Amino acid sequence: MWADLAPVGRHADTGGYRRYAWSGADADCRTWFQEQAEARGLTYETDRNGNQWAWLGDPLAGDAVVTGSHLDSVPDGGAFDGPLGVVSSFAALDELRRRGAEFSRPLAITNFGDEEGARFGLACVGSRLTAGQLTKEKAHELRDADGVSLPQAMEAAGYDPDAIGADPERLARIGAFVELHVEQGRALDLSGDRVGIASAIWPHGRWRFDFRGEANHAGTTRLVDRRDPMLTYAATVLAARTEAALAGAVATFGKISVEPNGVNAIPSLVRGWLDSRAADQATLDTVVTAIEKAARERADQDGIDLGIVRESFTPVVEFEHALRDEMNRILGGAVPVLGTGAGHDAGILSAAVPTAMLFVRNPTGVSHSPREFAAEDDCVAGVLALADVLEGLACR
Repeated sequence: MWADLAPVGRHADTGGYRRYAWSGADADCRTWFQEQAEARGLTYETDRNGNQWAWLGDPLAGDAVVTGSHLDSVPDGGAFDGPLGVVSSFAALDELRRRGAEFSRPLAITNFGDEEGARFGLACVGSRLTAGQLTKEKAHELRDADGVSLPQAMEAAGYDPDAIGADPERLARIGAFVELHVEQGRALDLSGDRVGIASAIWPHGRWRFDFRGEANHAGTTRLVDRRDPMLTYAATVLAARTEAALAGAVATFGKISVEPNGVNAIPSLVRGWLDSRAADQATLDTVVTAIEKAARERADQDGIDLGIVRESFTPVVEFEHALRDEMNRILGGAVPVLGTGAGHDAGILSAAVPTAMLFVRNPTGVSHSPREFAAEDDCVAGVLALADVLEGLACR
């Protein structure tokens, strides 16, 4: 499975993956998922929001145990973020069949669409729509960098954008959702453990900063006469690093657009996107407020107009303690429990259904990069742990 999926959407120059929502690479990933489901005799379906499902047992019976993750990527992302969870879900089912497990609850494997938000700027679109955290109207307003709307992209891929929206009937079928994911940090590597259990997801959000100045000639405009938004943006980036470090949080300006984007032109607009995360809500609020204050003070100094828009936000997610404790019991009670600053579909769904996560060791801690890695024996340990959990939950 891993070998079949590995070439899909991989960029020849960077070695990273560009599996963007509703693109050709996304379609190839979806075809791969359907083929894996059908090869195992599972009931395959795509829901109203484009999420894929593979069912063992009656999809309508309720109280199902669901596992899976996503197959899309960030720009030039790694091979493991998302796909490891989907591949491991199919492999765990194969392992349970090898054991002769008898299921007492329906089991489903899922691929949630557009988890990374690389194309339209909003993470977890498929699960947000399903959980009612993103309305159809707001989703229809999403545009990619080329101005293509989400409805246009879905329609071009053969899906009905008018059908999207909250899906409480589907959520009501789920008794538990367990997502396996490569760890996006080094906690397991430092502790010497192959597999861990998630305790919580830090609160996190994305803010767009629009710095508006005045375009002018780079060679003839005196420095004192300039209204250069790039200077304000640069000062804000440095302020973000300073404030995050003071608070023990993280803050990143990882995406930028510039107009008119000419080498010999002073920009008229610099638009930067801030991603910030912290262990608790109060700390996150403190960091973002301080960054906004620093940006506005510098904008006033530089004669720049500044607009700030919060594009997305996810509060702290505490995974259900009963499910988390049951998983730990199934795995022998000695599995480390750790928090994470990364968002996941499991976090979105936690407001509606009991959710939990398993992490697989990442020896470098690198993620969202071609250097992302997990050793094969650790991946196998993750599959066996997931199989044990699914057996404990669905085969009682």
